[in-house]
Amino acid sequence: MNNNHSSTDHSLAGKVVLVGAGAKNLGGLISRTAGSAGAKVVVHYHADATAPEAEATVAAVKAAGGEAVAVQADLTVVAQVERVFATALETFGRIDVAVNTAGLVLRKPITETTEAEYDLMHAVNAKAAYFFIREAGKRLADGGRVITVLTSLLAAFTDGYSTYAGAKAPVEHYTRAAAKEFAARGISVNNVAPGPMDTPFFYGQETPERVAFHQSQAMGGRLTRIEDIAPIVTFLATEGGWITGQTLFANGGYTTR
Repeated sequence: MNNNHSSTDHSLAGKVVLVGAGAKNLGGLISRTAGSAGAKVVVHYHADATAPEAEATVAAVKAAGGEAVAVQADLTVVAQVERVFATALETFGRIDVAVNTAGLVLRKPITETTEAEYDLMHAVNAKAAYFFIREAGKRLADGGRVITVLTSLLAAFTDGYSTYAGAKAPVEHYTRAAAKEFAARGISVNNVAPGPMDTPFFYGQETPERVAFHQSQAMGGRLTRIEDIAPIVTFLATEGGWITGQTLFANGGYTTR
C-alpha cells in the first residue's frame, strides 16, 4: 500500500462511508455529517418503520452535495451484513470508512432476564458488531477506518445493564484483534463509547430520578448529545488515523478508567 498519505486523506470528500444504523439519532447525524463533507454514504437501517427516516437522511446527504443510498438489513444475520457491504461496493466501487452505530439496550435485573432477551442482546450488540468488523476487514480499501459505537457503561459500576454493557464488552477485544490483523493494510479500528445519550434510545429505560442522576455525573449537568459524538467519529475517520485498537470514552466526565 502507499504510505504517502496526501492532505486529501484528512477529508471525507469523495470517500465512501458505510453507516450501520445510519438513518436516525447518532447514525443519522454521522451520515449527514459525512455527506456534508462530500462523502458518498451508504445508510443502513433495520426496521420497516425506519425507512422514511433512512430516505430523509439519503435526501439530506444529496442536498448537501454528497451521494447516498439506503440499504435495509438485519445485521444479526451474517449473510445480510455481507449484503450491505456488497451493496456499497456495487454502488460506489469501494468502501473507505465503516461505522457501526447499531445497538439494542435493555435495563433489567439479572434475575428477571430471559434466555430470549440474553440471546437478542448478544446478537445485536456483539455478534452483529463482530461480523460488521469482519466484513470491513474483507472489503475496505487500504487505509480504511472502522469505528464501532459502544457505551461508557463499560467503565461504570452499575446495576441493570448486564446484557447491554455485557454484550458490548467483547467488542473491545474484537477491535483490538482487528486493529492488529488489519494494520498491515493501514486500516485503523476503534470504538467510541458515549455517555448516556439524549436520545429516545436512553429514556425508555430510565426513571426521571435516574435520568437526573446520569445528568449530574457529567460536565454541565447534562447527558451526552449526538452532536458531541459525531465529530469524534469524523476525527477517527480522518486526521485520527494513527489511533487504532482503542476505545475512546466520550462522556463529559461521566466515567473513566
